[in-house]
Amino acid sequence: MSPASRVYQLLGLARRAGAVAHGTEAVREAIRNGEARLVVLAADASPAQLEKVRRTLGNRPVPQASLGDRAALGVAVGVAPVSAVAVTNASLADRVSVELGHVGPARSADEVVAAAKE
Repeated sequence: MSPASRVYQLLGLARRAGAVAHGTEAVREAIRNGEARLVVLAADASPAQLEKVRRTLGNRPVPQASLGDRAALGVAVGVAPVSAVAVTNASLADRVSVELGHVGPARSADEVVAAAKE
């Protein structure tokens, strides 16, 4: 099983546990409330949506990653295509981070936006 498949499975598990916020506005709210432990952005999300999340993240130490496309991210959490998902459970966020290969410092929002534009 590929790392991406494991991440999608973990995101589905997090949703079933009630530990995700999906969609740009819900993710921004989770960030503002200090609930977001990891933010996953779809690689094909619009620059406007990415910028909204980036501005909300500001200097907050929330790890972020870019993964797959909007449709795959939506399927993983059982909803329509979404640009962003926040994992709100620290343990599940850590497991997703490990699968994504984030064992060092979290990527900055600028790095995520740049990677999504490529």
